[in-house]
Amino acid sequence: MDRIAAIRNIEDALADYEAGEIELASVEERTLSALRTYATDFEGERRAYRASGEEPADGTVVVAESEAEARERIERLVDGDPAFDVSAV
Repeated sequence: MDRIAAIRNIEDALADYEAGEIELASVEERTLSALRTYATDFEGERRAYRASGEEPADGTVVVAESEAEARERIERLVDGDPAFDVSAV
């Protein structure tokens, strides 16, 4: 999903909410779904990678072209020196 499609999906959810067609929980669900699809569905070599292991790295998701690059990005984003593994989402 490209950025424009993600934004349109979110706008549609907000419009349905404003029109009284759906409730807030549905808006949240549709928005999260659009965001997760956008954040994990890439063309080419880039992919989403998730860290698993010690806090604060555990659960961190980054976009990278390789596991090594993902590890470097996660290490830069988190404080400390946690032990963690990286896997494609």
